[in-house]
Amino acid sequence: MKEEKKPTSPKFNIYWLYGAIIFVLLGMSLFGGSDSLHPISKTNISNFEKYLNAGDVSEVIVIRNKSSVRVTLKQDALGKSDHQGLASKNIFGQENTQGPHYQFEVGSLELFEKKLQEAEEKGISFRLEFITVENRWIDALVGFLPIIIIIGVWIFLMRRMSGGGAGGAGGQIFNIGKSKAKLFDKNTDVKTTFKDVAGLEGAKEEIQEIVDFLKNPTKYTVLGGKIPKGALLVGPPGTGKTLLAKAVAGEAKVPFFSLSGSDFVEMFVGVGASRVRDLFKQAKDKSPAIIFIDEIDAIGRARGKSNITGSNDERENTLNQLLTEMDGFGTNTNVIVVAATNRADVLDKALMRAGRFDRQIYVDLPDLNERKEIFKVHLTPLKSVKNLDVDFLARQTPGFSGADIANVCNEAALIAARKNKKSVGKQDFLDAVDRIIGGLEKKNKIITPEEKKTIAFHEAGHAVVSWLLEHAAPLVKVTIVPRGQSLGAAWYLPEERQIVRSEQMLDEMCAALGGRAAEKVIFDKISTGALSDLEKVTRQARAMVSIYGLNDTLGNITYYDSSGQSEYNFTKPYSEETAQKIDHEISSIIEKQYERAISLLAESKDKLIQLAERLLEKEVIFKDDLEKILGKRPYKTNFEKIEEAKENK
Repeated sequence: MKEEKKPTSPKFNIYWLYGAIIFVLLGMSLFGGSDSLHPISKTNISNFEKYLNAGDVSEVIVIRNKSSVRVTLKQDALGKSDHQGLASKNIFGQENTQGPHYQFEVGSLELFEKKLQEAEEKGISFRLEFITVENRWIDALVGFLPIIIIIGVWIFLMRRMSGGGAGGAGGQIFNIGKSKAKLFDKNTDVKTTFKDVAGLEGAKEEIQEIVDFLKNPTKYTVLGGKIPKGALLVGPPGTGKTLLAKAVAGEAKVPFFSLSGSDFVEMFVGVGASRVRDLFKQAKDKSPAIIFIDEIDAIGRARGKSNITGSNDERENTLNQLLTEMDGFGTNTNVIVVAATNRADVLDKALMRAGRFDRQIYVDLPDLNERKEIFKVHLTPLKSVKNLDVDFLARQTPGFSGADIANVCNEAALIAARKNKKSVGKQDFLDAVDRIIGGLEKKNKIITPEEKKTIAFHEAGHAVVSWLLEHAAPLVKVTIVPRGQSLGAAWYLPEERQIVRSEQMLDEMCAALGGRAAEKVIFDKISTGALSDLEKVTRQARAMVSIYGLNDTLGNITYYDSSGQSEYNFTKPYSEETAQKIDHEISSIIEKQYERAISLLAESKDKLIQLAERLLEKEVIFKDDLEKILGKRPYKTNFEKIEEAKENK
């Protein structure tokens, strides 16, 4: 037999108390006086004068503040036919024999008093009384009304700041210190798995080991191993750190608490530390469990930095509580903390030590093969053309993160739909890359013929110089169609290098200065169109001198601080004399490459003019056009060398 379930008693709701108070106040206002317990018949002043002259009136009570009169009849007058029904029972079963029996309104109390005086002069006897009726409960309520309104507004604001509705954690004012973490467990359908995470093989391997430890702990503990306390995912934005965490939630099959670092931040002192305690308490109650803190740098920044006004005390208290919970005196080892950040350099050293975040997993930008896998994942829901060259798409997107590739696929589908195509093709993906890198085309932008000619020679200068230099990035196409903030662009396909030599950096700088050099060679004038080129070149030259130690004058020295601590210093790590040397060397490197670009273009001036004229004619030219004018590129790229080696095998 099935056991009968006992009926559960309804949960207490604070609104019941509010309703009871309002009901009592209304009852007191309605039944505040003893007279209100008896029914009083309505009449008018004409009937009153008739009753008065007949000698039926025993008492007249004038209520001044309400301009009304209550009349009590004599006991022997109640039996008259004019007053039948007055002794009817009230709501409590009592007969109204004592009065008052009638009530009516008067327009002017002065005229009414004169009529009463005239009746007394006629010898009519009755008792006259003037009173002022007060309702003490209503007066008290009105007196306390401002305080009640202030308390009500305060409670409303506290509820809003503490998380909103009454049903969730932090819904009431006393729950403001509760954790805001979302719980994913066996009852929650999380569909993301490691199969949905393309690339990131090293990161997946380490994070999968943590998941496997939670599923099969004896496999590791039998050898004396201990479960790691935490794993920190570090990497540039968009590389898939949060996606990895979602995959962990889908694969772990254990309670998974997810929240952001900013969820601990509140305007009230002590709330952050309280939420940390509550979060770990919930996790320990459901252990083994995983806690995922996204953007942990919101609370994990190094303590004591830029704390001039003491405004960071609350954040530091939150961090101190997190440190204690992760590896304190009474830490439970069945809770793993997974965190993600793209600013690991600013995190506190105590947070990064072994025993708290035992593993730091670097999630880097995807390489060529990983981009190919990511494209395959995002191409699955798209209706693309058959035999789409995924290798070509991966080569066209160097430096793209997983989020960027997802955006490329989505943008390509939108472009194909805009052109009323039945499927997404190769050109749609190229247009999507151009759209994301350079911005939207502005074909209607007003450009004078002289400006257009200058732009054409500028872009042609980039193309010629990069074509003639060994280590410059190979050109893909050149355009003078305005796009975004640029009036023209030369698209390159940079090689993916793990290390860069000084000659490679110098060739790239020379190619970047080719646009301004072409203006100088053709027009003997220069314009402001080289701003982005100069910015890029200056940044590269400064890196050569002050970061990578690639300058002979300064030697093997760097002023780069990988820990990020120099951000908080107001002084430079070198003297004024060294600063002058750095500035001189940067200027010298840039000017040498500028003269080198002018020399290359002066030797190939005829080809530069042909290329610029072709560009003015077609507005967009590709690698094939350059080969027709400049001939076959004398240097092969690393990719071409690899493909040639494969063919020879």
